[in-house]
Amino acid sequence: MAVTIDKDACIGCGACVGGCPVGALSLDDEGKSVCDEGTCIDCGSCVGTCPVGAISQ
Repeated sequence: MAVTIDKDACIGCGACVGGCPVGALSLDDEGKSVCDEGTCIDCGSCVGTCPVGAISQ
């Protein structure tokens, strides 16, 4: 199961993108984080890197 991203809380800083070991996260056209569920391994690395708590498992 992929992580859940709260688009309202996401500030688009990209910390999660850099913290993902498999490249499952990117920023969309609005500058918000999105997760490729097919690539995500549900490791939780992005949860710890998000400074505003917008990502959960």
